[in-house]
Amino acid sequence: MVRCRWAGNELSIPYHDEEWGVPVHEERKWFEFLILEGAQAGLSWDTVLRKRARYREVFDGFDPEKVARYDKRKVRELLGDAGIIRNRLKIAAAIGNARAFLKVQEEFGTFDAYIWRFVGGRPKQNAWKKHERLPAKTVESDALSKDLQKRGFRFVGSTICYALMQATGMVNDHLVSCFRYKELSRQR
Repeated sequence: MVRCRWAGNELSIPYHDEEWGVPVHEERKWFEFLILEGAQAGLSWDTVLRKRARYREVFDGFDPEKVARYDKRKVRELLGDAGIIRNRLKIAAAIGNARAFLKVQEEFGTFDAYIWRFVGGRPKQNAWKKHERLPAKTVESDALSKDLQKRGFRFVGSTICYALMQATGMVNDHLVSCFRYKELSRQR
């Protein structure tokens, strides 16, 4: 079975085969990816995948309403938890992003309705033959990043936003040789 070359271990293979590039429309899943992509900044995605289950536990199942109410005591607790990425700025960003996420939901009805506008409401189908050709950012991720930052989100630079778009199926960046490319192209 041919996969994208980055999927090569016990964590990344199931993530690639079952999740990466599948269009997301569920609010908590959006919030989870937003937090995890920001936490990944400067680290490998494998590091995040190893810590994902613990993130789900300590971040209340990625419930943005609960995370938005975290206080200094909760921040200290999170900073002491070796099961997550213990970076004060990333933890503070997760809490602030929860508050910004709720404001987006208020304005647009759902975060899903807001974010899919950046790709015209449906997945963008790319057709990459080589991994080296995949961009780190695009015009769409630049626009998303700029808009998120304007709304008070942090750890949402264009490269992080493009990774978010890839992970959540806003773009299909599986290589054309990968078995998932055709499967996800049909799901349009």
